[in-house]
Amino acid sequence: MSTQPFEIGIFTFGELNRTDTGAFTDPRDRLEQLLEWARVADQAGLDAFGVGEHHRPDFAVSSPQIVLAAAARETERIRLTSTVSVLSSADPVRLFEEFATVDLLSGGRAEITAGRGAYIESFPLFGQDLGRYDEYFDDRLDLLLALRAQNPVTWTGTTRPPLRDAGVWPRPAGELPVWIAVGGTPESAVRAGRLGLPMYLAILGAPARFRSLAALHRDAAAQAGIAAPRIGVTSHFHVAETTQAARDTFFPHYAAYFAENMPRGGMLDRDTLDAWAGPDGALFAGSPAEIVDKILWEHELLGHTRFLAQVGLGGLAQRDTLRSIELLATEVVPQVRKALAD
Repeated sequence: MSTQPFEIGIFTFGELNRTDTGAFTDPRDRLEQLLEWARVADQAGLDAFGVGEHHRPDFAVSSPQIVLAAAARETERIRLTSTVSVLSSADPVRLFEEFATVDLLSGGRAEITAGRGAYIESFPLFGQDLGRYDEYFDDRLDLLLALRAQNPVTWTGTTRPPLRDAGVWPRPAGELPVWIAVGGTPESAVRAGRLGLPMYLAILGAPARFRSLAALHRDAAAQAGIAAPRIGVTSHFHVAETTQAARDTFFPHYAAYFAENMPRGGMLDRDTLDAWAGPDGALFAGSPAEIVDKILWEHELLGHTRFLAQVGLGGLAQRDTLRSIELLATEVVPQVRKALAD
């Protein structure tokens, strides 16, 4: 197990929501809300703020690095991470330069989380062949890591022209952390472990089924002769003073989020939400004590040292989202750290 301190933070994809007319809410308002979440999380003492990437009409964020650059000037100490950057359809040189800039603006707080992309809208948008889905990620991850390790860089791959003694500027304040996002593919966990890269597990099904991925990650690192990299967990989230208050407030919004993003799953009913939010379910929706117990239970399963809560889902009111962030920082974090220290 890692000796790293346990970190807790929040993240978002900047989802937009349907109004009564069926139109989406204003992305300008959503971006302002995201920056307030970052400020509150930073002031309350959370460890990380993440923003993910989509290229669809129902999301306000297509460039995490731009939003994180704005958050850098609104915050003082919180880590700023992408959750995720779709590396398969990005130019790694440009991505590295932009995150190096965020790192300098934030005093060394930037991180990249690289993913293959659970949604594929970026491939046709940027003129890429979906049939080379895996090749794009492998090739561009190799280049991203080369850019981090050396400057100037010489590199040859299959998905973009080679580089020869190319200088890439600016450089980050220190070594730019690169995480890998894993949705459930064993090969992805093995790759991250073999390369010594920390990984996020997106827990959307039964948490127990992700135990094998955590083991593969550690085993691959051990076989490569390197220390086990960190593991992070991401989950849908809402906390309130009581279980009843959390779920009563969250249910209509989460049902709307579910209908918008997972329409083939049908309508989400209250009994299903309560089951998913139960002691061994993937959903974090309850009182601070319940959230603490579930984080500790998953830690026993997976050995992770970072938990990121996906907040503000389904048009949840800003005041309720901010209160959830505050409770996470003031009621959940101290209890989790005390339990792990004991």
